[in-house]
Amino acid sequence: MRMVVVIALVFVMMGVGCASYYKVTEIGSGKTYFTQDIDRNRDGSILFKDEGSHSTVTLQSSEVLEISKDEFKENTGK
Repeated sequence: MRMVVVIALVFVMMGVGCASYYKVTEIGSGKTYFTQDIDRNRDGSILFKDEGSHSTVTLQSSEVLEISKDEFKENTGK
């Protein structure tokens, strides 16, 4: 029983603090987006939900930077 508790605790700890925050910049226009999840497509494009507009965005050419939670909150108000 104790081993089950230890394993459960390890899984809980792995989930804590694992949130990722991204700043996505469209290369052509320089427009900036903020998101917490990015899907990469086979054709090289990326798909994500922009936290500012709540729109789903697909970009062919972009720069993706992982940012801190504080920077994300500062730019999205979340």
